[in-house]
Amino acid sequence: MTFKNQSRPVQILLIVIAALLLIYVLKQMFFKSGPPPLPTPVVIVQKPIWAEMAEYVTQTGNTVAFNSVNLVARVEGYLDSVEFKDGSFVKKGAELFVIQPLPYMEQVKAAEATVAAQKAGSAYAQSEYARQKRMYKENATSLNSVEIWLAKTHEAEAEVDKAEADAVQSKINYTYTHVKAPFDGRIGRHLVDPGNLVGHGEATQLATIDQISPMYVYFNLNEIDLIKLREAARAHGFKPEDLSKVPVYVSMQNQNGFKYKAKLDFVNTGLNASTGTMQLRAILDNKDYDFVPGLFVQVKIAITMPAKQLTVPDTAVMYDQIGPYLLLVDKDNVVQLQRVELGSLEQGMRAVLKGLTVDDRVIVAGLQNATPGNKVDAQVQKDGKTAP
Repeated sequence: MTFKNQSRPVQILLIVIAALLLIYVLKQMFFKSGPPPLPTPVVIVQKPIWAEMAEYVTQTGNTVAFNSVNLVARVEGYLDSVEFKDGSFVKKGAELFVIQPLPYMEQVKAAEATVAAQKAGSAYAQSEYARQKRMYKENATSLNSVEIWLAKTHEAEAEVDKAEADAVQSKINYTYTHVKAPFDGRIGRHLVDPGNLVGHGEATQLATIDQISPMYVYFNLNEIDLIKLREAARAHGFKPEDLSKVPVYVSMQNQNGFKYKAKLDFVNTGLNASTGTMQLRAILDNKDYDFVPGLFVQVKIAITMPAKQLTVPDTAVMYDQIGPYLLLVDKDNVVQLQRVELGSLEQGMRAVLKGLTVDDRVIVAGLQNATPGNKVDAQVQKDGKTAP
């Protein structure tokens, strides 16, 4: 019997059967053991490292000049000159303004002349008093005359004292005509131009000078952090004069990390009832003038003393809605999710307060390949390299 003698439906059925047989044979030939298995994901693991760590809190603070003075005209007169460049740094004692000194110099001369005249009058009164006493002993004058010249002697001495005080005051007024820098600092712009009358009826403000090296940094701590800090201080026997031993670090708003070290200098006497915080102050060495008054900065302060804690790379810590966790690899190379309580962060290492042991293997790289409950190929990190 040939295909030619068969009906068309039968031919189609035979062709389908033949195709199915061919597919079955090919499958048996090339896929006898099924599809190849997927490779086991590779991850890098590391055991926690013991390190000296303290618990830190970070707050926003602001910088304030160590000293700030409004320079004013303390005497009346026309402003002769401005002896500085606006915005420049000046040294202590540098002359900044000159206010019509000549009239005040003449007042000094007049006061000194008055002192000389009063001293001469006092000398004459004392001489006459001595003469009256000798004459009284010889019955050549009355007791009343002696007493009169004694009184004149006291009066003359008082006039000398008054004249000397006026002379000192005139010299002080003369020094006010030369306004000088009270400390090393940076001065702002001059507020009065030469030729203007200053000090007439009130102390005219001339400029402002700020001492910005060192500089104050003010910030606040909440009640809980403050209690921790006080407990740590008591535990280590700290006294008020030991404030500078508390580690404080400062960073600008656009910087990563805290490269500026400061010293705790002041803790306020009580909490602010409206905010529930305590004001603290640190002294920041600002020799390079990186900071200016009025900046908002980040302040990191230790609220516990340094102690040994288990640490892991901060990049190994993951977060979800419940909180932070780590991915560990158990003895069977199965990934486990471990909830942890975190501590402070220093130089990329995060302290783990709870939930971790020194023998745990923490996944530090290849986290995207790790799924809790699945097996992985765990390779140990050693000195920046990996080994199976």
